[in-house]
Amino acid sequence: MIKLKTDKSKELFATAKTLMPGGVNSPVRAFGSVGGEPIFIDHAKGAHVFDVDGNKYVDYVGSWGPAIVGHAHPEVLQAVSETMAKGLSFGAPSVGENLLATKINQIMPAVERVRLVSSGTEACMSALRVARGFTGRDKIIKFTGCYHGHADMLLVQAGSGVLTLGLPDSPGVPKGATETTLCAPFNDLAAVEEIFKNNKDEIAAVIIEPITGNTGFIRPAPSFISGLRKITEQEGALLIFDEVMTGFRVAMGGAQEILKIKPDLVTLGKVIGGGMNIGAYGGRSDIMAKLAPEGPIYQAGTLSGNPVAVACGLKTLEILQRQGSFEKLNQISKKLVNGLKTIATENDIPFSVDYEGGMFGFFFANGPVTSHEQATQADQKRFVQFFQAMLQRGIYLAPSAFEAGFVSLAHTDEDIEITLEAARAAMAE
Repeated sequence: MIKLKTDKSKELFATAKTLMPGGVNSPVRAFGSVGGEPIFIDHAKGAHVFDVDGNKYVDYVGSWGPAIVGHAHPEVLQAVSETMAKGLSFGAPSVGENLLATKINQIMPAVERVRLVSSGTEACMSALRVARGFTGRDKIIKFTGCYHGHADMLLVQAGSGVLTLGLPDSPGVPKGATETTLCAPFNDLAAVEEIFKNNKDEIAAVIIEPITGNTGFIRPAPSFISGLRKITEQEGALLIFDEVMTGFRVAMGGAQEILKIKPDLVTLGKVIGGGMNIGAYGGRSDIMAKLAPEGPIYQAGTLSGNPVAVACGLKTLEILQRQGSFEKLNQISKKLVNGLKTIATENDIPFSVDYEGGMFGFFFANGPVTSHEQATQADQKRFVQFFQAMLQRGIYLAPSAFEAGFVSLAHTDEDIEITLEAARAAMAE
């Protein structure tokens, strides 16, 4: 095993800790749950990232999902460069917004009208405001382990970094902010039905990651999402798919294409910006018509529809729409997942793994893992050992046992073989 040189990263992290809380601008990046210290990335190209010490890694983080066509794709860079030359931000309508909105509407039939924002957190927060304003109700239902951004009302039994760091909620969130947020276990329809029964005519919306990525990759049971669709329709509540992670990632049309369920509202992020700051929410025309300036529900943003981010996202989606893109992503993910499963079996290691499109996830547990509760019972110590062993061999996985992984169109068969070779040595240890 090659011992990575990390002197520059260590020095930078020591400085960062004097400048920023924990030395990072997003908690999971600090490597707190996997031990050691984070690597500082200098640049990225295709399926690889390169740190400041000169180490090269096969990247399965992909900027946490956006880099689906590969880092620094030449066509994306050209589109961004041409747009930047015209100005970075106008605070006024621009042609690109129409083009991106049209593209989203064409790809996702559930999104009849859309509003661009600057992040996935903002998209989820805004979609819930619209749901409450449209229905005239205050309460919402979310699921344990599902993460919908760091808005106060959503930091209740959240996944992702909150789960990674062992924080059940967050100090600084007023009690009143979460009084109307109700939680149910993922894949437990009976629990949802009970909540509706006990809160008759009070539920504005159910928000869900239709395939979770913030507790790790967890697929819904066949009848679960259809059951949510049925009960929300019966009870006059809205069904919101948080596809910030799965949108244009598990399939061109997102999880809703795979599940064949049409939600009332959809939130988007990550791939929609190709690596730049952007988010979006949209849905039925009658619901979206309630937004200002057309309606009374207010939401605004200085950088919403930023022309550079829009150009980056639009070109990314155009590349994804080319023939064979998702067939390739599925092929890459399948080869990786099947290889990992075989290696774990050969080493008699409990291992549960799944994938869809360009997204995958695994747990050191006998599977399948179908809920947040089961995910937390997986062997976290073994994950930490595996993560560190893979990192030392030049494989960059998410530094958390509760995050999905991502492949891109830039990953090659050689990249997968290198990864599996590293995994074979790591699991043997």
